[in-house]
Amino acid sequence: ERRSGQLTAPGRPTPMRRDGDRLRFVGAATRRIARGMDLDEIVMGLCRATVPTFADAILVYLREPLPVGDERPTGPLVLRLRRTDRIPAERDTENGFTPAVQPEPSELETVGSELCEVRPGSALAEVLRGVRPVFTDTPAARAALPELLGDDGDFTVPDGRRAILAPLRGRRRVIGAALFLRGPERVAFEADDLLVAAQLATHSALGIDKAVLYGREAYIADELQRTMLPENLPRCTGVRLASRYLPAAETARVGGDWYDAIPLPGSRVALVVGDVMGHSMTSAAIMGQLRTTAQTLAGLDLPPQEVLHHLDEQAQRLGTDRMATCLYAVYDPVSHRITVANAGHPPPVLLHLGGHAEVLRVPAGAPIGVGGVDFEAVELDAPAGATLLLYTDGLVESRLRDVWTGIEQLRERLAVTAQLTGPDHPPPLEALCDEVLDMLGPGDRDDDIALLAARFDGIAPSDVAYWFLEPDDTAPGRARRLARRSLARWGMEDLTDSVELLVSEVVTNAVRYATKPVTLRLLRTDVLRCEVGDDVPQLPRLRQARATDEGGRGLYLVNRLARRWGATRLSTGKVVWFELNRG
Repeated sequence: ERRSGQLTAPGRPTPMRRDGDRLRFVGAATRRIARGMDLDEIVMGLCRATVPTFADAILVYLREPLPVGDERPTGPLVLRLRRTDRIPAERDTENGFTPAVQPEPSELETVGSELCEVRPGSALAEVLRGVRPVFTDTPAARAALPELLGDDGDFTVPDGRRAILAPLRGRRRVIGAALFLRGPERVAFEADDLLVAAQLATHSALGIDKAVLYGREAYIADELQRTMLPENLPRCTGVRLASRYLPAAETARVGGDWYDAIPLPGSRVALVVGDVMGHSMTSAAIMGQLRTTAQTLAGLDLPPQEVLHHLDEQAQRLGTDRMATCLYAVYDPVSHRITVANAGHPPPVLLHLGGHAEVLRVPAGAPIGVGGVDFEAVELDAPAGATLLLYTDGLVESRLRDVWTGIEQLRERLAVTAQLTGPDHPPPLEALCDEVLDMLGPGDRDDDIALLAARFDGIAPSDVAYWFLEPDDTAPGRARRLARRSLARWGMEDLTDSVELLVSEVVTNAVRYATKPVTLRLLRTDVLRCEVGDDVPQLPRLRQARATDEGGRGLYLVNRLARRWGATRLSTGKVVWFELNRG
């Protein structure tokens, strides 16, 4: 090296002496830093770009915790050693500087504690407040090093202009610091290298700010998806359920697709799948409102076409451009029938027990939000062992194929999968969902995908007992006798006393206010379920009766003896139900 009179050690990078060298290095380094999307990638990009081209070693400290956006930090300023990097030991010369930094955390004890608290008014606080990089041979920086590195840390830093301390300043505040080190055998830093360090620190700090904001958005998206979609599918009598949800991409983790399974009175279940246009936060918010509306309407036990009609009205109230498709189906395991209404959604596919898959012929209807249209419901057979698949268009439509081609491929895939398990055994639901998603190619992920699969087990007629009771004083006694006979026929005499007591209490409450015949139904599945329906819409409430009260203890007994119980309002009244374990 002519200017310094020193020779470059073998294996060491040639020092940057010309402005063009520095510009090319800064351009390459900032591009490498900018490629990082998360915090670790950005910090690693800074380290890899710096060592060994610009420095022999680097220490990167970041604020703990890192503030997000405009958040005002609370508490003292604490820096944590986030990452270190250095030239490997085999490339160090015999007279290299003291190894202050090693990549393994267990060897960082030579530097001091990983955490340092920046005290207000301290030398380190003044250096960070100055924002600009400084050589550590200045008095202010030399006084700041023990606070940053520990009490003995300043003795590990080479003398002269061989170390640069660069504050990392984000959009609004200092978020960390970077320490660049050169060994004694290498040419010392020059004044222009402070500008290089400033560029590296600025781009790294802005990238870290970006990564923290992106991480917060990803967290919000994940939380939004978790709260907008069902956390767990309900366990419904006579039907088994499985579901899948795939976002369009990692950068848009939640969108407008949703699915739902809602238990209804009479052991029925509503199956819902919908798709709001777009896959942004706005689409997700609209989806959440429509899903909540659908759940409320399902609780009123409205027919499927009426549910879609009210959803259409709700979408128009949200805005003129709020468009969505939705398919709403109600499965009755007792009658083995399913009622389906469609609002512009792809038709469901029914996989029969023998392996035959068919696309159900359901009137498409107009999308939700169009307004002024009627929706039509159709009632179809739902044989035991069949599987119904509800899905959004992201599963069957992409740039490579139109929606009807995709539906046909889905139908063929289901038929092939069913043949693997034989004609008498339907494929497992979870495995079937995985097989369906495997039909997606690398270019088929243009949209969110929601998938809901329902396996119809049904309830055999021999496991159902149903009666009408006149609303008079003899109804409770007759209900007890009918329940006793059914339990004897089913071989469940051990439940007789409990069932008679609970049936008598529920029927007594029903006939007290009913004007039309009361219905009583017993269902034998994995549990014994009793349902009592009447024409009074007011729901019963559990309350603690006083010692002087003559009544008011019926629901208290139900609550204590039953495995589960509840009451649901219908368009024609209500149903009170309870379940008992079969023992």
